[in-house]
Amino acid sequence: MYEPFNEPLASKKKFKQRVMKSGKFALMIFIAALTIGVCGYHFIADLDWVDAFLNASMILGGMGAINDLNSNAAKIFAGCYALFSGVTFLSSMAIFMSPVIHRILHKLHIDANVDS
Repeated sequence: MYEPFNEPLASKKKFKQRVMKSGKFALMIFIAALTIGVCGYHFIADLDWVDAFLNASMILGGMGAINDLNSNAAKIFAGCYALFSGVTFLSSMAIFMSPVIHRILHKLHIDANVDS
């Protein structure tokens, strides 16, 4: 996907395209995860749409739930969604940051080769 270490650094235009592409993909992951959470809280926990959105977005952002959950099914969903959200957040941030990290590491490798 990216240029190997023995090729020159990608142009700024190519780098911006990579950042936009990975940003769009990470955003799609967040939207899908938020949709799962909102629907789960609405249909399983019987929260209205605004409260379902609030709970899902707070858990996806790592803050924690707002409303009390009354049924066991809702509590199980909330626990599973919290675990899913943690993995989703870390994975999507890795996808989003991969072009930047690759560029930094590639630049450091090029500098190391120049000095030797």
